[in-house]
Amino acid sequence: MKILVLLLAAVVTAQYEETYGTDHDDLDVVAVVSDKEQFNSFIDCFIDEGPCDEVAATFKSVIPEAVLEACAKCTPAQKHLVRVFNESLKKKMPEKYQKYKNKYDPEGKYFVNFEAAVGAF
Repeated sequence: MKILVLLLAAVVTAQYEETYGTDHDDLDVVAVVSDKEQFNSFIDCFIDEGPCDEVAATFKSVIPEAVLEACAKCTPAQKHLVRVFNESLKKKMPEKYQKYKNKYDPEGKYFVNFEAAVGAF
């Protein structure tokens, strides 16, 4: 019985350790999407139309896996960031939203699950 409890604890612990870094979980995403220049800077980085600062580069580095795996390694804070970012992008810049989707899911197989996983739309 003790072995079963230890195994269960190990699995739960491993699950929580398998997340993306949390260095930027406190990013004020509402401020980002409200500032046209900063918002454009992030999306241009993500779609290879502009340079990336350190924060945007960090997010960009995990986007391919996050889309493919429906944000399985995202923390709740990261899911919130993605949801606010994606919803704002779709509403304010639909052309760039489409480029973003096409870049990270060119076959259209994963983005719906990715957005559903973060509670978008």
